[in-house]
Amino acid sequence: MSGVWFFRNNGVMRLVENPQAEGSEARQGSKRKVLVYLPTGEVVNSYTFLERILIGLGWERYYEGDPDLYQFHKHCSIDLISLPRDFSKFSSVNMYDIVMKNPNVFHVRQVSVS
Repeated sequence: MSGVWFFRNNGVMRLVENPQAEGSEARQGSKRKVLVYLPTGEVVNSYTFLERILIGLGWERYYEGDPDLYQFHKHCSIDLISLPRDFSKFSSVNMYDIVMKNPNVFHVRQVSVS
Protein backbone atom coordinates (compact mmCIF):
# COMPACT_ATOMS: atom_id res chain seq x y z
CA MET A 1 0.00 0.00 0.00
CA SER A 2 1.36 3.36 -0.92
CA GLY A 3 -0.12 6.77 -0.60
CA VAL A 4 -0.73 9.46 1.96
CA TRP A 5 -2.61 9.01 5.23
CA PHE A 6 -4.84 11.95 6.15
CA PHE A 7 -5.83 12.29 9.82
CA ARG A 8 -8.97 14.12 10.85
CA ASN A 9 -9.45 15.91 14.19
CA ASN A 10 -11.63 13.07 15.48
CA GLY A 11 -8.79 10.54 15.05
CA VAL A 12 -10.19 8.88 11.94
CA MET A 13 -7.66 8.37 9.17
CA ARG A 14 -8.05 7.84 5.44
CA LEU A 15 -5.57 6.58 2.84
CA VAL A 16 -5.36 8.52 -0.40
CA GLU A 17 -3.36 6.23 -2.66
CA ASN A 18 -2.16 8.86 -5.12
CA PRO A 19 -3.25 12.35 -4.06
CA GLN A 20 -1.75 14.13 -7.10
CA ALA A 21 -3.54 11.82 -9.53
CA GLU A 22 -6.99 12.17 -7.97
CA GLY A 23 -7.86 15.21 -10.09
CA SER A 24 -6.16 13.98 -13.26
CA GLU A 25 -7.82 10.55 -13.17
CA ALA A 26 -11.21 12.14 -13.71
CA ARG A 27 -9.92 13.68 -16.93
CA GLN A 28 -8.08 10.56 -18.17
CA GLY A 29 -10.59 7.89 -17.18
CA SER A 30 -10.44 6.64 -13.63
CA LYS A 31 -9.10 3.36 -12.33
CA ARG A 32 -10.25 1.33 -9.40
CA LYS A 33 -8.90 -1.63 -7.52
CA VAL A 34 -10.52 -5.04 -7.46
CA LEU A 35 -9.86 -8.16 -5.41
CA VAL A 36 -9.11 -11.17 -7.60
CA TYR A 37 -9.41 -14.80 -6.46
CA LEU A 38 -6.26 -16.26 -8.02
CA PRO A 39 -7.26 -19.95 -8.45
CA THR A 40 -10.08 -19.00 -10.82
CA GLY A 41 -9.11 -15.46 -11.84
CA GLU A 42 -12.56 -14.19 -10.81
CA VAL A 43 -13.12 -10.72 -9.39
CA VAL A 44 -14.74 -10.72 -5.94
CA ASN A 45 -17.91 -8.73 -6.57
CA SER A 46 -20.02 -9.64 -3.53
CA TYR A 47 -19.73 -10.70 0.07
CA THR A 48 -21.61 -13.91 -0.78
CA PHE A 49 -18.84 -14.93 -3.17
CA LEU A 50 -16.09 -13.81 -0.75
CA GLU A 51 -17.70 -15.67 2.17
CA ARG A 52 -17.81 -18.92 0.15
CA ILE A 53 -14.10 -18.61 -0.59
CA LEU A 54 -13.11 -17.67 2.96
CA ILE A 55 -15.11 -20.53 4.48
CA GLY A 56 -13.30 -22.91 2.11
CA LEU A 57 -10.01 -21.52 3.43
CA GLY A 58 -10.96 -22.22 7.06
CA TRP A 59 -12.39 -18.82 8.03
CA GLU A 60 -15.66 -18.59 9.98
CA ARG A 61 -18.15 -15.77 10.39
CA TYR A 62 -17.63 -13.87 13.62
CA TYR A 63 -20.91 -12.57 15.05
CA GLU A 64 -19.78 -11.20 18.44
CA GLY A 65 -18.13 -8.02 17.18
CA ASP A 66 -19.39 -4.72 15.87
CA PRO A 67 -22.82 -5.12 14.18
CA ASP A 68 -21.78 -2.58 11.52
CA LEU A 69 -19.01 -4.91 10.34
CA TYR A 70 -18.96 -8.18 8.45
CA GLN A 71 -16.26 -10.21 10.24
CA PHE A 72 -14.39 -13.49 9.81
CA HIS A 73 -11.92 -15.27 12.08
CA LYS A 74 -9.85 -18.46 12.20
CA HIS A 75 -9.72 -20.67 15.28
CA CYS A 76 -6.04 -21.46 14.71
CA SER A 77 -4.93 -17.80 14.74
CA ILE A 78 -5.65 -14.40 16.20
CA ASP A 79 -6.45 -12.96 12.75
CA LEU A 80 -9.73 -11.16 12.23
CA ILE A 81 -10.98 -9.78 8.93
CA SER A 82 -13.33 -6.82 9.45
CA LEU A 83 -15.23 -5.45 6.46
CA PRO A 84 -17.86 -2.71 6.14
CA ARG A 85 -21.34 -4.23 6.04
CA ASP A 86 -22.09 -2.33 2.81
CA PHE A 87 -20.10 -3.90 -0.08
CA SER A 88 -20.01 -0.57 -1.91
CA LYS A 89 -17.70 0.67 0.89
CA PHE A 90 -15.31 -2.29 0.40
CA SER A 91 -12.01 -0.45 -0.17
CA SER A 92 -8.46 -1.26 -1.18
CA VAL A 93 -7.46 -1.25 2.51
CA ASN A 94 -9.93 -4.10 3.09
CA MET A 95 -8.65 -5.90 -0.01
CA TYR A 96 -5.02 -5.71 1.12
CA ASP A 97 -6.03 -6.97 4.57
CA ILE A 98 -7.54 -10.07 2.94
CA VAL A 99 -4.47 -10.55 0.72
CA MET A 100 -2.08 -10.33 3.69
CA LYS A 101 -4.06 -12.86 5.71
CA ASN A 102 -4.47 -15.27 2.76
CA PRO A 103 -1.15 -15.28 0.89
CA ASN A 104 -1.13 -16.66 -2.67
CA VAL A 105 -4.94 -16.84 -2.79
CA PHE A 106 -5.97 -13.26 -3.56
CA HIS A 107 -4.45 -10.37 -5.48
CA VAL A 108 -5.41 -6.70 -5.81
CA ARG A 109 -5.46 -5.39 -9.37
CA GLN A 110 -6.16 -2.00 -10.84
CA VAL A 111 -8.72 -1.87 -13.63
CA SER A 112 -9.90 0.97 -15.84
CA VAL A 113 -13.42 2.23 -15.33
CA SER A 114 -15.12 3.33 -18.50
